[in-house]
Amino acid sequence: MTDRERPLDLRLVPSAAACWAVTLVGLLAGWRPAMVVAIALAGVGTLAAALLVWRRGRATRPVLIDVGVVVVAAALLGAGFAAAIAVRAHAVAVHPLVHKAATGASATLTVVLADDPKPLRSKGFGGSRQLMIRGSLQSVADGRATTRVGGAVLVFAEAPQWEDLLPGQRVTLRGRLAVPERSDLTVAVVRATGPPVSVDPPSTIERWAGGVRARLAAAATAALPSDQAGLLPGLVVGDTSALPQQTKDAFTAAGLSHLTAVSGANVSIVLGAVLLVVRGIGIGPRAGAVLAGVALAAFVVIARPSPSVLRAAAMGCVALLALVTGRGKQAIPALAASVIVLLALFPSLAVDFGFALSVVATAGLVIVAPVLVDWLRKRGWPRWLAEMCAVAVAAFAVTAPVVAAMSGTVSVVSIVANILVAPVVAPITVVGAVAAIVAVAWVPAAVLLVRIASPPLWWLLQVADRAAAVPGGTIAVAGGLTGAVVVAVVLAVAALVARHPWSRRILLALTVGVAAVWVPTRVYSPGWPADGWAFVACDVGQGDGLVLSTGDGRAVVVDAGPDPGPMDRCLRRLGIDEIALVIVTHLHADHYGGLDGVLDGRAVGAIAIGPSNLPGGGFRFVSGAAARAGVSLVRLEPGRDLVLGQLRLQVLGPLVPTPRTEEAADDAANDTSLVVRASTPAGTVLLTGDVEAAGQRALLRSGVSLRADVLKLPHHGSRTTAPEFIAAVRPRLAVISVGAGNPFGHPNPGIVDRLTASGAVTMRTDVDGDVAVVRSGSGALAVVGRSHGTIVR
Repeated sequence: MTDRERPLDLRLVPSAAACWAVTLVGLLAGWRPAMVVAIALAGVGTLAAALLVWRRGRATRPVLIDVGVVVVAAALLGAGFAAAIAVRAHAVAVHPLVHKAATGASATLTVVLADDPKPLRSKGFGGSRQLMIRGSLQSVADGRATTRVGGAVLVFAEAPQWEDLLPGQRVTLRGRLAVPERSDLTVAVVRATGPPVSVDPPSTIERWAGGVRARLAAAATAALPSDQAGLLPGLVVGDTSALPQQTKDAFTAAGLSHLTAVSGANVSIVLGAVLLVVRGIGIGPRAGAVLAGVALAAFVVIARPSPSVLRAAAMGCVALLALVTGRGKQAIPALAASVIVLLALFPSLAVDFGFALSVVATAGLVIVAPVLVDWLRKRGWPRWLAEMCAVAVAAFAVTAPVVAAMSGTVSVVSIVANILVAPVVAPITVVGAVAAIVAVAWVPAAVLLVRIASPPLWWLLQVADRAAAVPGGTIAVAGGLTGAVVVAVVLAVAALVARHPWSRRILLALTVGVAAVWVPTRVYSPGWPADGWAFVACDVGQGDGLVLSTGDGRAVVVDAGPDPGPMDRCLRRLGIDEIALVIVTHLHADHYGGLDGVLDGRAVGAIAIGPSNLPGGGFRFVSGAAARAGVSLVRLEPGRDLVLGQLRLQVLGPLVPTPRTEEAADDAANDTSLVVRASTPAGTVLLTGDVEAAGQRALLRSGVSLRADVLKLPHHGSRTTAPEFIAAVRPRLAVISVGAGNPFGHPNPGIVDRLTASGAVTMRTDVDGDVAVVRSGSGALAVVGRSHGTIVR
């Protein structure tokens, strides 16, 4: 019997699904529901086992016995996982840092780093690069005593002393604690205040791995243009620290971002190359397996043995097993076993979209792709072309629902883009891996070797740039479970329709018709900017970039986002050449980082900031930008009233004390945000910067009216918005300026649900793109995204 004829072995799949499901229950619902599930599944498993033993003594069909064994295994394994996650979730719930984080306290922590510091899209609060680091807690000191305690923490830091730290190093730091946005067993988020207090040296292995990565990056920098030099380490070992943000954005829009993360594909290519060499020189299978194992271990150490890399190693081994043995269907038990083992070791993977993408992509590779290859081969396609297209189509089909749930988007150009780059990915990875090995001994030789990868790297970058530039290449859909279900249903219907020649013709005609109407509207949006727009929230990523019309051709800009490009493009789309006033609500880089994109080539009246010059790095950036542009820098204080054309601006806050030290400013900058109420022809808009609960309650205590038709939700929709603040504003429309896939979990689902329950319509820049508020012809308030509109009565 050939592998094509052999039935799928799905016996372990229910067990893997049960383990995953109960782990989700424990992470999202808490330890009590998880313990209830554990008891229930233990009862079901015990009852099923007893029934199975009773039935085995009687004449029972073997298939029923097999089903019974599967049910018993799934129930008992699920019960064990539910009990385990209940214990872990309870430990997090009673952790001593949880209360401190809820009150925003500061503490001195000793942490062992679990991964490299990862740069974030937005700069740090002082204007320097902001880093995110995961770590394992060792001890907590609060000034009176030091407590040894474990748990996972997430550290945000911006001092340059953090950038070169390595996994495994023990670091003592001082920071302000906050409640985690994600339910992944993280006990607290820590915003470090300044550089580490002390740092232990790294281990020999981590120092060696860091040296390999550094030497590969040095060879790439010496041999390649900057964009290619930043891309090569990302393709080989997932190091994207030198990759320009513009390139990252292009890869995301083109559906190629998976190439710059350590994935199962990296592992498959590396191990496949090792096995080819082993077979070529005549080494036996056992020795070859040992060498492949050594290569895998070295790759994991160099790429960092984080849960995501171990996940990729497991999925890559499964895919390679299917490829080498030719038994793709028998790889499913290996995949299910990998899921069970990884979830047992790292329960937080259950809420990791990367883990879900790896699992479904691997399943698609070993199940769906071979079916598509056979289908294409029967229609005369050459094998190499059939396999290349089948892998791209299968990967898109099985991952699109997960991507939709994760980001609220679907890339319609990703299949073509992945097909075009498929021939160059493996050569680049192999050349880069060999160069990394050679660089350990002699960097100049590695420089020569890296030059070989330049043409395929150029091609890869060209495909990403061209695909990202296709109008309408990314479709916005509903996020979360709704988006996943909608995309899955659409793909399932398309797959059913494509099975018959007559229905394929109908599907092709519909596709051509939709494209003929839809593509031109994406190239030129006739309804954008909306006639008579009063307020626009620009899609600037994880930050704020807001525009108010004065009604006479000018505009007021409130914050400029983290980067110049997105803000400049938004203003160009609105046709803004003259700006009466730029307001920077507070001195955090995700609000002022794009100032140059506002100032360059435009006439600007003045730049306004709040009462504080802190954080100092932010003040230096803003004042420097103003000086370069020849624009005056002014201050706004509570009580100030400005009239610019048809626009009236009332400065309501901040009403909290102005911080006097740099450390205090880092903690209090959000609450010192300028809060401005704008009266426009379309209604009142409350602009809140990043003001948090303390600043909001100060406004409430002052007695000033906060009522507004439109609320720009504070701090990108974080959980720091007080319920009474929302009740006082009573908005008909809430606009959330937030970046897609941001690491903070913004916007907080509970805040969004509270707004919805209050009757407010919610629009998000990560889903809807630029959002404009206008007054409709009927007089009702209307909000228009670049792809659709909503009437708010």
